[in-house]
Amino acid sequence: RLFADKRIGVIKIEGIILDSGPLSFASKVLESFERAKKLEIKTILLRVNSPGGTVGASQEIYREIKKAQAEGVKVVASLGDVAASGGIYVAAGADKIVSNPGTVTGSIGVIIKTNVVKELYKKIGLDSQVVKSGEYKDILSSTKYLSEEEKAILQELIDSAYGQFVEVVAENRKIDVEEVKKFADGRIFSGVQAKELGLVDELGSQSDAVDLAAKLAGIEGKPDLVDLSPPKSFLQKVTGANISETLENMGISSIQKRTPLWLMPDC
Repeated sequence: RLFADKRIGVIKIEGIILDSGPLSFASKVLESFERAKKLEIKTILLRVNSPGGTVGASQEIYREIKKAQAEGVKVVASLGDVAASGGIYVAAGADKIVSNPGTVTGSIGVIIKTNVVKELYKKIGLDSQVVKSGEYKDILSSTKYLSEEEKAILQELIDSAYGQFVEVVAENRKIDVEEVKKFADGRIFSGVQAKELGLVDELGSQSDAVDLAAKLAGIEGKPDLVDLSPPKSFLQKVTGANISETLENMGISSIQKRTPLWLMPDC
């Protein structure tokens, strides 16, 4: 090129990270990375403000970050109000992470739960019948309690996903796996605490993260920010809210519960 490329693409990771139904956010983030590729943008600022999300959706975004880096793209993550669980999973893939001192982060772990309404059904005279192909097909049914065998199966699933999470943090943050496990018990941290643990590189604002991204990319002077964030849905444009928050306020949060394995704090 005959001119210096001073562009930094900005991709926002906001709200719950999942990829199903009306909340197909992860796919939109992947589209943002594709736009960056088409525009030949070589520096990306990932603004993370999320409590987490499902395992698969978080991994989709993480892998896209690593793919972009393999093609020579520099990625800096900027942590906003909250970057917990799936939020820190995604951010861990960046070259550098900048956090506000008071950012709520951490919550490294995996959770799966179901609400048991068996006794409620009994009180109001409702019952259910199940015909299934195998013993564990209704393992998370809300009309029964888990057996010890079912608990063991789900624990193996949780342990597998948790192990993947720990490995991602350990590999990308250059921390020994056993050291990560010492604080990867679901607890949350402030940005200051996260820096002490090695989860983030620097304390600062989004503006500081932009400066760091420019430095990594060798950009001199003020960079040109290009918004690559996923387009807002019609509902978001009308209400000005994150769609997951809107559904929660409307009492339709059960939509989010259809995918049971989460990289999120208990909620």
